[in-house]
Amino acid sequence: MFLYAFDEDHRMHRELIQIVDRFAGRRVLLVGDFMLDRYVFGDAERISPEAPVPVLRVIERQDRVGGAGSVALNVAALGAEVCCFGLVGKDPFGERIKRLLSEAGVDAGGLIAVEDRPTITKSRLVGLAEHRHRQQILRVDDEIVRPPAPADGKALLAAVEKAVSHVDVVCLEDYAKGVLSPEICAGILDLAKGEGKPVLIDPARLGTWDKYTGAAVLTPNRAELELVVGHGLDDDEIDVQAAALVELLELQALVVTLGRDGARLVRRDGQARHFPTTPRAVYDNTGAGDAVLAMMAVATAAGAPLERAVVLANVAGGLEVSKFGCVPITRDEVVRELQRGHETGRGKIRSAPELAAELAARRQRGETVVFTNGCFDLLHPGHIDLLEQAKALGSLLVVGLNSDASIRALEKADDRPIRRQDDRARMLTALETVDYVVLFDEPDPARLIEQIVPDMLVKGADWADKGVVGREFVESRGGRVVLLDLVEGYSTSAELERIRAATTVR
Repeated sequence: MFLYAFDEDHRMHRELIQIVDRFAGRRVLLVGDFMLDRYVFGDAERISPEAPVPVLRVIERQDRVGGAGSVALNVAALGAEVCCFGLVGKDPFGERIKRLLSEAGVDAGGLIAVEDRPTITKSRLVGLAEHRHRQQILRVDDEIVRPPAPADGKALLAAVEKAVSHVDVVCLEDYAKGVLSPEICAGILDLAKGEGKPVLIDPARLGTWDKYTGAAVLTPNRAELELVVGHGLDDDEIDVQAAALVELLELQALVVTLGRDGARLVRRDGQARHFPTTPRAVYDNTGAGDAVLAMMAVATAAGAPLERAVVLANVAGGLEVSKFGCVPITRDEVVRELQRGHETGRGKIRSAPELAAELAARRQRGETVVFTNGCFDLLHPGHIDLLEQAKALGSLLVVGLNSDASIRALEKADDRPIRRQDDRARMLTALETVDYVVLFDEPDPARLIEQIVPDMLVKGADWADKGVVGREFVESRGGRVVLLDLVEGYSTSAELERIRAATTVR
């Protein structure tokens, strides 16, 4: 029985990787509410003499595509093609969304600039107090929520009609901002049905889903399902209520995402199945629904059976919640997750590009990033004390870890490193104080520091006269360099000398 289960699991993982390998060249048509998320970061060092409000000295500005744009970025990151359709204002912010999408390899030609509404824009002012704590001071929403004007709605449907025959699947991402009105939804569903294209929808938080009637699959979370049903649901009730909605709305299936509990698939034929997710630290649920819809769409476009598409969507959603903010999940990340199974600590190890995107999102939520680096060849109490002190300085601690090649380039002893980089990384991820580990191949971490832009750079006090690598860059961005006292009597070199001496005596 155990051998059969192992073989079945191995076969499924092989099949899932084969599905992911077919993502390239698949085409997704996406319609929804596209938004621009703007961030203004600065130091809040004083109170205005004009009014009792903080004065923000601007350090950095960032623009990100939100709403349906997050789904588009996820589709592109998975290696598929996506063409976007929706309404933006005839303003610079609408042009900014198109440019950001285009830079990510997304076809934004279907975004129509209209006169009767501004581009949905959410502007956040984020202050850094005492060089440590980022906090959102104010959010300003610029939006008009209403259905498209008749002429704009007609133009949108005409654009979709031209494209729908050239795609594999149609997606609707509804944030209830007005673009996906009942008339627009009905029109898109009719066009897709006429071309034999399945329609997948991430529904809005609404009291009814009547406008989605005839879709193939809806992907609500538990809270959205409860809102439609009108009351809270325990696990046993989910299947009953989902089955009733599948019948009422003439769907093929409903995929209810349940956070750390995975997902439930309820089909039109009455079959229901639970898909557990791999346990992991949940940092942030933001963007999980976008990742799930994107994966469901691309997997469906690649010919995946519904059950396999849900498994892959579970993987994508699980990876997303282990990150902060709407950070697209890449095809390579999904493949690595499928290949390495249940390795301990995998959620903490990041590549530099992955980590940079996550840290940017965490800063937007008020997090303070502390960075330190080293070889950590023989982990000892001095290391533990340094890491604990460093973590106490901010919200999260990133450890830059010298790779094996990096240590050899430093021309340490011939037998260094003692432990391989994978083993050293594994040990660091087991520490509660360490939030992320990222390997670097250069002799020093200068390039890595410029990639992840820490708010605080921490080293031991023995670096006071050596010149801390990255100091100028960090301080130029408004950050701080902190030198911590070391525990006397501990160093990797001293530990190795003691071991070698003891071995020689014997």
